[in-house]
Amino acid sequence: MLERWASSRRELFDDPSADAATVVASLRDIARANRFFGGAAAAVARLDEFFHAAPRGAVLTLLDVGTGEGDIPRAARRRAASRGLQLRVVGLERHPAAARLAARGGAITPVVADAHALPFRAASVDLVLCSQLLHHFRGPALASAIAELGRVARLGGVIADLRPSPLAALAFWLVGLPLRFHPVTRRDGFVSVLRGFTPAALRRACREAGVEPEVRTHPFVRVTAAWAARSEARA
Repeated sequence: MLERWASSRRELFDDPSADAATVVASLRDIARANRFFGGAAAAVARLDEFFHAAPRGAVLTLLDVGTGEGDIPRAARRRAASRGLQLRVVGLERHPAAARLAARGGAITPVVADAHALPFRAASVDLVLCSQLLHHFRGPALASAIAELGRVARLGGVIADLRPSPLAALAFWLVGLPLRFHPVTRRDGFVSVLRGFTPAALRRACREAGVEPEVRTHPFVRVTAAWAARSEARA
């Protein structure tokens, strides 16, 4: 019942015209939550499977769809460097304020665009990442977004998201108080956890979009799906 209620709620990032200052404040909170509660660790662990397979000295491109503050691709760059790789990152955001935030500090090339119409040719980036964005979509919109991820990736992709849990949703709302999260972050975090994917639901959504994933669960109600691109896309 709670999950059904959450599916009808609008979050800040559902609104492309959301207040820029609120967007920035919430994205900074999300970056902290990723660091404390496993979001970055789960996504980077799955990307590292591709890094481990790449030859030392290789230069890879990563498109991060819904990059937010850019905290996860920056962590991925550090992991890639530890493997002797260079990772070039493009961070895509629908909100101009978010794209500007991601660009601060360098290392990320920002692009303002929509996840359903990625402005890239087929197989034009090596890897694609989408973290904590897809729970905003359902039905055809979800399939369209995942299909776009699969279309542009030459080697493969990673989806990192949340698993639904009323207890974890309440815990996030409560822990946001001592962490001084913005009220919008606390409200939307509560809703986001409830709107997440069970492993079966994420696997099914990927398959409906034409990609065959390996789905894993991680601590702090995290779930990931990773897939290798078809051989013809790698050519």
